[in-house]
Amino acid sequence: MPIPQDYTERVYAGVLGKIIGVYLGRPFEGWTYERIMQELGEIWYYVHERLDVPLIVTDDDISGTFTFLRALPDYGNSRALTAAQIGQTWLNYLIERRTVLWWGGLGNSTEHTAYMRLKNGYKAPKSGSIALNGRVVAEQIGAQIFIDGWAMVAPGEPELAADFARRAGSVSHDGEAIYGAQVLAAMEAQAFVESDINKLIDTGLGVIPKDSIIYRMINQIREWHAATPDDWRATRELIAAHYGYDKYGGNCHMVPNHALIIHSLLHGDDDFQKSLMIVNTCGWDTDCNSGNVGCLLGIKQGLAAFDSGPDFRGPVADRLYLATADGARAITDAVTETMHIVNVGRALADQEPIAPKQGARYHFELPGSVQGFLVDDSTESAGTAALENVEGHSSRGDRSLAIHYRDIAIGRTARVGTPTFIPSLAVAEYFERRGYALHASPALYPGQTVRAEVEAGAGNDAPVRANLFVSVFRDPDDHLEVIRGEAVDLTPGDRQTFTWLLPDTGGAPIAQVGVEFHSESRASGTAYLDYLTWDGAPNVVLTRPAGDIAIGRHAATSRMWRRAWINGVDQYDLRWPEPYRLAQNEGRGLLIQGGPGWTDYEATAAITLHLAKNAGIAVRAQGMRRYYALLLCNDGMARLVKALDGDTVLAEEPYSWRYGATKEFRLRVQGNRLQGYIDGQPLFDVEDTAQPLASGGVAFVIEEGRIMSDAMTVTP
Repeated sequence: MPIPQDYTERVYAGVLGKIIGVYLGRPFEGWTYERIMQELGEIWYYVHERLDVPLIVTDDDISGTFTFLRALPDYGNSRALTAAQIGQTWLNYLIERRTVLWWGGLGNSTEHTAYMRLKNGYKAPKSGSIALNGRVVAEQIGAQIFIDGWAMVAPGEPELAADFARRAGSVSHDGEAIYGAQVLAAMEAQAFVESDINKLIDTGLGVIPKDSIIYRMINQIREWHAATPDDWRATRELIAAHYGYDKYGGNCHMVPNHALIIHSLLHGDDDFQKSLMIVNTCGWDTDCNSGNVGCLLGIKQGLAAFDSGPDFRGPVADRLYLATADGARAITDAVTETMHIVNVGRALADQEPIAPKQGARYHFELPGSVQGFLVDDSTESAGTAALENVEGHSSRGDRSLAIHYRDIAIGRTARVGTPTFIPSLAVAEYFERRGYALHASPALYPGQTVRAEVEAGAGNDAPVRANLFVSVFRDPDDHLEVIRGEAVDLTPGDRQTFTWLLPDTGGAPIAQVGVEFHSESRASGTAYLDYLTWDGAPNVVLTRPAGDIAIGRHAATSRMWRRAWINGVDQYDLRWPEPYRLAQNEGRGLLIQGGPGWTDYEATAAITLHLAKNAGIAVRAQGMRRYYALLLCNDGMARLVKALDGDTVLAEEPYSWRYGATKEFRLRVQGNRLQGYIDGQPLFDVEDTAQPLASGGVAFVIEEGRIMSDAMTVTP
């Protein structure tokens, strides 16, 4: 079936609907209807401030949805993608007990159970089967909450979406959980070409067995709705009586929550706000159910879904987090994730990918998008500004980000930026306390070149000066310091291109990038940010920043440079004098930084090896199980290894070393060519032409032992 003409905007609306729904329901997840009505009342808008929690959160519903879908591009965007390959994607992007999932224990958390099965050698779909894990565990809600992406890559193809849902869901689930996921995936895929809710429900029912509980329940809910179409509470009471948590065990069963999704869609009158009000006020797994409903209505109605009622988009500002082993993609936004999904969908339809404004990271081409850009009013000297996505004022596309500033002058700066790393220590520590830590690497590094284009409004009352800036976590207390590029004068109607090679930050991670406006005389007006992007490999020494010192165990959470590494090893803290002391008790662990966009570069690190089965460095790391590594092994060999669905030894040769020795590892990658050196001695020079890894970050690698290092250097 051909891709719909408005495919990109409809996917964007689906992504927005998903994250808005999750953010709306997350603060009271697990509450009953009775408690919600008593403490909050009907949920017509965000309630996070009433409950003193952030709006933008790390959440398994969001992280799993957009991460597990990466199985498709990782395995060539094949319609024949297997459940086993999706299971491998879990093992690559998850870090055990740290990322994405609720790690509630074997037999208690369905997803944790499935991960343990995968880790212990069971391939999907066996890993999620009733035969292996029991019916109660296998029929929980997770197959449904992660399903939206599989529908959005199959617009107008409900059978394909349902089959993807079956394969993806079977990694961790079985039985009724699979059927519920298939219903929703088919409905969402068909929503690209069909707007009638009842016809969409018919489509969903058409992909599951007629003797299933889900099939029978949906038809019964339709009957209840027909009897009292204007009374959603009456239908809710019937659902609670016939399909409630007392009937379906475990922590969060598929059946009751799927019932609430169908219920809210029938009673919601095609209204985004009303539908989300119903599904959230009904309680149970509110963020999961609300996210699915929001996504479906976003797809079905497009961006118009958000036009009536309150402003759901403004507070979100497109922001979302994907805390996985691929840390440089953790700080992301709805537009970026939309483009990933759209290009997978286009590949499945044999169409070329799209890259707005020549692939700019922030391009603002989708109506209303701000891609995480916010006005920085954190200082007394901040000027007044507001942001708006508008048509025109672009040399490369159709839209731009309008920055309306007022009364800026000497000492008063209008600054707008978007995060490239964890926004603050307080944010990091909050997420750690609540159990879904924000594991992230910076997306931007010294040595990379930032490019942007800015136009000054023709009607502005005075010239202004503009410059790019980054904020870095500079001092031991993790305060942000601003580093500025060269300022450029902008007269009314002028357009300027900015190019800035980012300077060395002394090991301090970059937290934010953006543009500033200032003037020698009081000025008001509008500037238009056409795009902002960066390219190139970094030129950086990754180490403890100057002025920082080794600290005791209990203060170890207050160092943002440490958090810039994705921790996939058993032990990594700051009590030791050397910046990196890693210990791995069993299996292989990685400490990873960097990611997408790092293609051709060289990584160097001097490592002291203690009791290591094997250890070294990795390049083009894309997670826990996709990378190239230069290793010294305790069988007396040096090896160049590609990790991709298991290890492939690209080259090896005998190399004598001893425990306690310090060795300099250097691994260069350019195109498909890899060159490995130890202590300056060239050991390997090979071409990898069989499924080469194209890009990714760097990592320390340790298997069963301990290593220490002072720094990792990355150069173009």
